[in-house]
Amino acid sequence: MSLCCSSLLMLLLLLSPLGWSYEGLTPGCHLHPFNVTVHSDRRSTCRGTQLVFACVGYCESSAFPSRYSVLIASNFTHNITSASRCCTISKEAKVKVRLDCPRGRHHDDVQILTARACHCDMCRKSRY
Repeated sequence: MSLCCSSLLMLLLLLSPLGWSYEGLTPGCHLHPFNVTVHSDRRSTCRGTQLVFACVGYCESSAFPSRYSVLIASNFTHNITSASRCCTISKEAKVKVRLDCPRGRHHDDVQILTARACHCDMCRKSRY
């Protein structure tokens, strides 16, 4: 029994973080390890767990009164301008997750992404 394209999509949807904890985090933007469990289907017929990394923390942001030209252009509705930076992935890598199945029928490897480095970057709605 092998995984088809729809099963791979299901795998990505079923990634579930285990052991996510904010204890011991230091200020700033940095890598944080956590375990994900990948399931082959809704019944967890085949599954595997892998340590991966996420970018967590905060970055410096600011808000200030808008320039007069911005006020004019926005018909005086944009009176505060913000410069926001978000903690995000700067380098990523693929890791393989080995899926173990009952009674040793087969083993499949699935690739998922993990963060390798983090940095503060301009916040973009499409990322979050």
